[in-house]
Order: sequence, then C-alpha cells, then structure tokens
Amino acid sequence: MHSDRWFREIPYMGVIWVVSEACKLGFENGHPDWCNLGQGQPEVGPMDGAPARINSVQMEPIDHGYGPIGGTDELREAVAAHYNRLYRVGRKPYTGDNVSIASGGRLMLSRTFAALGAIRVGYQVPDYTAYEDMFDYHRHRLDPVCLEAREADGFMISPSRFADLVKEHALRAHVFSNPCNPTGRVVRGDDLDAYVGVARDQGCLLVSDEFYSHFVYDGPGQPAAGPVSSAAFVEDPEEDPVLIIDGLTKSFRYPGWRVGWAVGPQPLVEALGRTASAIDGGPGRPIQRAAVQVLGEGRARSETTAVRDVFCKKRDVMVARLREMGVRVPHDSDATFYVWGCLDDLPESLRDADTFFHEALAHKVMTVPGRFFDVNPGGEREGPSPYRSWMRFSFGPPMDNLTMGLDRLEQMIRAVV
Repeated sequence: MHSDRWFREIPYMGVIWVVSEACKLGFENGHPDWCNLGQGQPEVGPMDGAPARINSVQMEPIDHGYGPIGGTDELREAVAAHYNRLYRVGRKPYTGDNVSIASGGRLMLSRTFAALGAIRVGYQVPDYTAYEDMFDYHRHRLDPVCLEAREADGFMISPSRFADLVKEHALRAHVFSNPCNPTGRVVRGDDLDAYVGVARDQGCLLVSDEFYSHFVYDGPGQPAAGPVSSAAFVEDPEEDPVLIIDGLTKSFRYPGWRVGWAVGPQPLVEALGRTASAIDGGPGRPIQRAAVQVLGEGRARSETTAVRDVFCKKRDVMVARLREMGVRVPHDSDATFYVWGCLDDLPESLRDADTFFHEALAHKVMTVPGRFFDVNPGGEREGPSPYRSWMRFSFGPPMDNLTMGLDRLEQMIRAVV
C-alpha cells in the first residue's frame, strides 16, 4: 500500500531525517559505537554539579482523568514563579493565568500557529526547521515573510534593522528562536530590550522561542551568569505583545517528558487553550506533577547553573577542534549546544554538506546539513539553498562521546587531504 493515494508527501524534519538515515546503517539510541553530533537534545544522565535525576513520580487518583486544557494550576503557578524569580524582581509579576502548558514545545508552537489570525508573520533564516511545516499548515491564512539573518551581520538581525523590517513589511507577528537553533547566536541585553520595544511600539506580536534560554556563554571558559529571556524586558505582562515559549526539554534536560509552556498576556493564553481543545486536549496530569519538582527554586538553580558550566566546556572543545580540522566557525557559539560551521575551506569533496553528512555516517558520526534550517514555507524561494555548505554540529552528547565523534571527523578529513 502506498500512502500517496491519500496522504500528501511529508518529509522528515531535519534531525529526524538524520536519525532515519543513520538507522539504515545500524544506529540505535544508546549504541556505544555511534556519535550523534546532530542530536537536538542535551545529555540526559547524571552531570557534574546538577541535582540527581528525577526517576519516579507519585500519582494520585485524580491523575487518571483528564486534566485542564491549559495545564494544572499547580504547574502554571510554578512556571510563573520561575519567571518572576529570574526576570521580574521589583516588576509586575506573571501569574498562573499568564501560563499555558502543553505536551512539548512543538505542540505549543503548533497551538500558537493555529491561533494566529490572517496576518503577515515574519521569520528569520536560518532558524528552527520545524517552523516551515507549521507555516505550511496555515498558508491559507498566514502570510509568512522571510527576514534574512545575514552572514555579514554575524547571522543576527540588529534591533534597528528589525524595527525597519517590521515597518516595511507591516508585520503583525514575528516568530524566532532566541537563542537561535542552529547558529548559536543570541539576542540579549540592550538588543533584546530593543526587540521587545519594537514589538510594543509597533504592535507586532513577538513569539520568542526560548528553549535554549539557559545555554548561554560569554568568552572561552566563561559560562554566562544567568539565562536570557524577553521576560526581563516586558513592562506589563498583560499589555506587551510578547509570547514566550519554553519548557523542560533543553535547559532542564528532560526531553522525554514532553513538557512545554507559553507565557504571555492572559487573552493570548486563553486563545491557546481554545486551540488546544481541538488540537490535543491538554497535557497529561502525572508528568505535570513531576514537572513542579523540577521547577523548585533550589533544584532549578542548581540544574541550570550546571548546564552552563558543563556545556561551556564542551562548547570550547568543539569550536577549537572544528577550527583545527578546517571547518570555518565564524562565531564561538554564544548559546545553545550547537556550532554553526562552514565547509568551504575543506577538501573539495567534503564541501557539500550532504556529501559530508553521508561520509560522516560511514564513520558512525551524525551531523545535520545546513539546508534544513533554510525555512522556506511553500518552497517559494527557488534555487539551491545558501546553506548547502553549512553544517550544524551538536555538543549535546557527553564529553567522551563528543570527543570520539570529533576524532572520527578529523580522521575522515585527513584521509581525503
């Protein structure tokens, strides 16, 4: 039976395609002889400085029934308290009514795209690959506008250029990952304050996908002092058009729990609940009970501080090793657990990212070709992707597996010099 008699052609999203191709050669999760330098999740085991992993949850009889569409009151209040501690001291706080819970970040993004009206929505490239299909689901209503984060600008859109683009294209919303997957760049400090100001002044809804908010670094060997979020620059949680999306997946290293949230003005949160009533029916109760533990003040601080310390060391190793191999890394990676590298200076046979990807697979190393981050709703931009020679490398795996993968890539490159 062929699905194309009834279903449209549905490509795998970037990382899923990578895993699918690797499985054809014997990869399986946890296989000790494979190095997944393409993975979109952080290491999930015990980690220096981090609290012990939560391995059980006590269920109550009520957990066997449906829960509230937007999440339990207990978890919504815990998320609000988490944001208030980090970003709202001395300012108007968020409340549980400003929070919506979903079974993962992609589901919350799906709710958000479904809730958007018939408006022009900006997005940047390169950026998170899943945005493309989310736009495509709603192309009959949404008018997506591409804003290029140019290499000459360090793959960043400055606040002044952002303001000009919002005005030029009459954008009513803008969706972007910050910190950015795949480039590892982050809009922070005064620049992020200015972004929020543009949203406020021009009435443009800023949909800030902040799943890597705690993976933030300064110079080599210098983890940042704390996380980055638009929440720090919101003047009034009920008035500023800022919707923040995050969860336990990355910064708390619980991707399998599928716990995501949105934080924003109550009317937007209520609208997300209404979309949830048709799309997914709301998150499960038991995992929300466990999530409240993760967000306890002391535990959350210990976990996210350890994340920055450990991943900063891995960032430094990966950046240095890739540069030694001849991969051009224009920026050290300010955030996330990705390095965005160009292959143009490698031997000619390895300069195409897809060729590099398949050759690396033969050495049991997984990477992600840059073309997957060329978000292109409806395929309207024709021609080859400008990121054909770019690759996303992940330092998500534990250090020993990371260095094994880098060793293999170095051997692969040397073999063709």
